[in-house]
Amino acid sequence: MTITPVRSTEARSTEARSTESQQLIADSTQELLARAEGLPELERQQLLDEVILLNAPVARSIASRYRRKGVDTDDLEQVAYLGLVKAANGYRPDASSAFLSYAVPTIRGELKRYFRDCAWVVRPPRRVQEMQGSIAAAEPELTQQLGHLPSDQETADALGTEAGEVAEAASVRGCFNTLSLDAPAAADNGARLADTVADAEVGYELVENVSTLAPAVSDLDDRDRQILALRFCGGLTQEEIGNELGVSQMQVSRLLRGILDRLRADLTKPVDQAR
Repeated sequence: MTITPVRSTEARSTEARSTESQQLIADSTQELLARAEGLPELERQQLLDEVILLNAPVARSIASRYRRKGVDTDDLEQVAYLGLVKAANGYRPDASSAFLSYAVPTIRGELKRYFRDCAWVVRPPRRVQEMQGSIAAAEPELTQQLGHLPSDQETADALGTEAGEVAEAASVRGCFNTLSLDAPAAADNGARLADTVADAEVGYELVENVSTLAPAVSDLDDRDRQILALRFCGGLTQEEIGNELGVSQMQVSRLLRGILDRLRADLTKPVDQAR
């Protein structure tokens, strides 16, 4: 036996009021658009502004379907409003379809163009961008119809394309945003992602420099090695080194220059000559 849920009187009443409100907005919209036809531009624009205000909730509702894709909600709504403005200016009252039948695709198209042209961090090929936009628009309705997130094949069947193209387009969803290094690395320790990135290790460079310099320095005499140690390890000035060795600052300068020239020549010799 099949049991059909019975909706409460309050729920039916709320739905009825919502339907009446939507119909009232639709009727008012059509009336305003009809009145705007043929008026001078200033008066026409005033009536179209009223149409835009009446239907702004529709634009916000459409924009909400594109959330969590790396674009701020305010930006999405602004783009949706732009689509609504274009629809209000482009719609003709003598058309066979109602205003929303024209406005909704216009708003969606504006949002898709925004994602295609402005929201990519890494820009994939145009065909992939367009397919990703089609998937984003179709996925909510497919999920409602199927009762679960559609597979690539189910999405492809709905869009009239191949499952491989859907999979390729779905793989670029992360291209809309980047993950900040200030984002939490884990929910429990309070660390940032930046804390988990390895720092440059200067120790390896130091070991390499010592290994390279050691043979060249070993060829120097004791006094030359002492001068190098006092200057670069002890941090003494040339005057202080002269006082330590009992020579003038000028002599220390000449000695130090000669030592560095010999080291430079030794370190820059071709490998075969160095051997």
